[in-house]
Parts: sequence; structure tokens; C-alpha cells
Amino acid sequence: MSVRKLKPVTPAQRFRVVNGFDPITSQKPEKSLLLPKKRTGGRNNTGKMTVPHRGGGHKKRYRIIDFKRNKFDLFAEVKSIEYDPNRSAFISLVEYEDGEKRYVIAQGGFKIGQKISSGENASPEIGNALPLAKIPLGTVISCIELNPRAGASLARSAGAFAQLMARDGNLATIKLPSGETRTISINCMASIGAVSNSDHQLIVSGKAGHARWLGRRPRTRPVAMNPVDHPMGGGEGRASGGHPRSKNGIPAKGFRTRSKNKASNKFIIERRKK
Repeated sequence: MSVRKLKPVTPAQRFRVVNGFDPITSQKPEKSLLLPKKRTGGRNNTGKMTVPHRGGGHKKRYRIIDFKRNKFDLFAEVKSIEYDPNRSAFISLVEYEDGEKRYVIAQGGFKIGQKISSGENASPEIGNALPLAKIPLGTVISCIELNPRAGASLARSAGAFAQLMARDGNLATIKLPSGETRTISINCMASIGAVSNSDHQLIVSGKAGHARWLGRRPRTRPVAMNPVDHPMGGGEGRASGGHPRSKNGIPAKGFRTRSKNKASNKFIIERRKK
């Protein structure tokens, strides 16, 4: 994987760093695994704007991703590695022995023709999905389920990975990408290896148009608004806006909003570092 720095032929290109897309092997997605994706522009079903600074952007189609990896004890061959406009990670088209095709999140190091599998009997090799009970301690993992058979929900973005630290009874201790250490059921599935496209963090947009392609409209500073629009708006002259807070009045800059009585608190051993 690599990134490229473009020649400064225009002011926008001067600082732009783009992805080399070296691992990508196919430009066209599998049609049977596509769904239309409706755009909301940040509006709800009554037409009211509920999420600001959204709208426009390139048209996308959703790729159906297999987050559950529930075809056990069947080998699948990696047919292609593709770009997915809906996520930062690359995805991989795999074909199972029975002929079924599915998309999975591509792990770093995927090769065309590689065989992957899932289930208790799978070997702990890159791309295979196993229950946490069967994964060796210290292994780098990703695409982790939070509840058994619910589908992967942790460590799914580009370059993300967690580490299996310990097992005690029916719980496994993992260190998450955020730095948080928590326990999860040993029956939850996880994929071996880190997620692909680790160079994603090095990309520099270079120009405002790149954000517009992604459907992100210009953001207005709260201190430039009126009091009716934001708690930090208004005031005579250029006011500081007072204590930083969100549009709903919740303080920003490290204010803890997590409930003290949340049921899952008992599973968190160590909170992430600020």
C-alpha cells in the first residue's frame, strides 16, 4: 500500500496526498451484491434538517457486506479486492465452494486466490474468522462482534485492529483501537489480522471540493451564529461564545456524557485515554 503526493500544478494540488490504491484488483462491483442508497441531505421524514452540513456528493450504491461470517467450515476463495465508497476499508469479493459470492472486509495482506474460512475449526490465519475462545492470546484481530451472532461491530475501519489479551471463564479481554480495554463473550466471532488500507490516515484532501464529493457541506462556526441557532451565538461585537458546547447545550472538550448506571459499564476494565 502506498500514497502519492501530487505535483503542485494548481494551488489545490500543492498539499494533496492521494491513495495509490495498489491492492485494488477490480473496478466493477458484483451486481448481485449491490443495493440502491437513498440520500437524505440531513433531512428527516418531514423534510426538517436534523443533521447539518450534509448534502450533495457523488452518487453511491451500497455493497452488502458479510459481517456475520456464518458460512462455517466452507472455504472461500478471494476473487478480488475492491474500493467501497461507503467505508474507509477495502472490501474483498469471495466465492465459497458451493458457488455463493459474498463481500467481506479485506484484511491487510489479502492476496487473490487466497483461501479463507470461518468457524471453530478454522486455523488462526489472516482473513479467517473464529470465536474468541479459539483464537491464541496476543493475536491481532479485527471485525469483532459485541454480541454472539450479531455481526461484527468493532474495529472495522481502515487500518483498525484490536488485541486479544486474556480469557477468563466465558469472557475474553480485548484491547480496542481507542485504547479501551473491555471484556466480550468468548462466543463472539473475530477476524484474524488488521483491516486493510492502513494508509487512509495519511490522505490529505488538499481542497474543499474533496469534502463536497463526500457529501460534506461547509461548516458554520457556532460563534458566527445567532443565539436562536446555537448557545455560543450572538453577543455584541466579536464575542468568545463562552464555554464550548454543542447545539444541544452539552459541554464539549472532554465532558463525560456516559451514564454512570449503564448496564455495560461492568464489562469495561479501563476507559480509553483522552
